[in-house]
Amino acid sequence: MCLQMANLVTSLCCVVLAAVVVAYPRNADRIQYGRIGSDVTMQCGSLDNDASVSWKMNGTYVKAQHSLEGPRLILTNVSLNHTGLYTCFQKQDDDKHEAIFLQIGIPPLEPTITCRSNTYPQGFYCSWHQQHSTYINTTFDVEVQHNQRSLEVKKDLFHKNRCHVRFPEVFSSFPYKVNVTAINALGKASATKTFEESTIVKPDPPERVTATPIRFNPRRLEVSWHSPATWPDIDNFPLKYFLRYRPLIREQWQHVELSDTTSHNITDAYAGKEYIIQVAAKDTEIGTWSDWSVAVHATPWIEEPVPVVSTTEVEFHTGITMAETKTSPMPCSNAPQKAEPPVGGAATVITFFSRLLLGMLLLLLM
Repeated sequence: MCLQMANLVTSLCCVVLAAVVVAYPRNADRIQYGRIGSDVTMQCGSLDNDASVSWKMNGTYVKAQHSLEGPRLILTNVSLNHTGLYTCFQKQDDDKHEAIFLQIGIPPLEPTITCRSNTYPQGFYCSWHQQHSTYINTTFDVEVQHNQRSLEVKKDLFHKNRCHVRFPEVFSSFPYKVNVTAINALGKASATKTFEESTIVKPDPPERVTATPIRFNPRRLEVSWHSPATWPDIDNFPLKYFLRYRPLIREQWQHVELSDTTSHNITDAYAGKEYIIQVAAKDTEIGTWSDWSVAVHATPWIEEPVPVVSTTEVEFHTGITMAETKTSPMPCSNAPQKAEPPVGGAATVITFFSRLLLGMLLLLLM
């Protein structure tokens, strides 16, 4: 395995893949590997063939079904359960003679390689993986060639099975060749991937997607987004976008392809229905579409209903209570009533006789 320093230029990138890492004890004298399904023979140091030896695995005596031939322990048809620390003892003094850490695994298979440029035209990265775990430490040697020369390969700081390569030139017609070799104690396997620059360009999804209802427009939504931050030169290498949207009540998407813009007004939304919206990006000339952005949800503008004013609200705003506006009820029939003066012809007769009597009284007194 080769080590890379920050200021070291190298054409090989070596990465350790530990699918299942079993840390062997510090008190082991050496480590030995065995392939699943095979027979494994362990030798107790350099003892003679006629030496009498006993064995322990992780502190427990080895079962009798395993073969003992002098200083050798033979394990048949081993599995992952045989991984552990084995110690051998000479029976005459019962002192530990040697400690061997046995790791069981399988040889590597051809790795699967994927290459992509999300920072075009600066460079690209390649990643690889084993389809099945090897159960033991496996390293990877990576070499990239272009136009019959090896390119500098830099180890990724966060991904153990990824390396980065800068494009030596833009718009190159020469193909790139990436070779990855997987190596462990039980064997090695290689795989090669060849591609042209234009086929691996794939931006990251657009960022900060928002969808906003438009006031007084019950069928419109205003959608906006930002170009992916990893795309380094949006002015000279512009992106186009693909917008898709649908109401939650339906499964069929509607699509709109857009160029030179990072916003769009949806005009055919269903009134009052919640929508799900996503955006993808692609270089205008080469490559493939990005993955979809994080989905956002929005509902078109809904007209607010006219409020119904209650009696209590009228009293509060006008200051007039219901008692002030109601007519007083009629009194009961047996309630005392105030006498009213008579009206009409009866009142005229009474007034005439009063004056006649007054005149006769005055004549008598004379």
